[in-house]
Amino acid sequence: MSSKKGKLFTEINITPLTDIFLVLLIIMMVVAPTFQSMDNAINVPEINSGLSIGEKNATVSITKEGTMFINGRQIESGDLVNELTSLKPKLQKPEVVVKADEKVKSSEIMKVMDAAQAAEYKKLVVAGEPLSKKEQKNLENNNSTDNDKAKEGV
Repeated sequence: MSSKKGKLFTEINITPLTDIFLVLLIIMMVVAPTFQSMDNAINVPEINSGLSIGEKNATVSITKEGTMFINGRQIESGDLVNELTSLKPKLQKPEVVVKADEKVKSSEIMKVMDAAQAAEYKKLVVAGEPLSKKEQKNLENNNSTDNDKAKEGV
């Protein structure tokens, strides 16, 4: 009997430790996908409802290269205030609509806002849907054919 009392306990029971690690592993497997979704790039929200933009106002379109168009006609950014001022009496509603490609820098949109304010427009609408590639190509193609006609003297 004295030999049992003097013997040291040298084995560790790892069953409870294994159970704890297994539970932690399951919790991390469930929670890990939510951390991954936070790392993704921020997407622009889609618009489910809103007002349609009519052609009865001044629409300023900006392509990803920074080229500006007013109602489908190419202009220089320096002439924006003059163009908006001259267009104002012809409009049913004195408001400016900005449609820009998603890659356009916000400074370009700020230029349009400043020009609209200088031309004394009371309302500016930033379109929720960016300028699509198809719309950009149509603007550039229409404008290039207009420039070709002007060069030919038509």
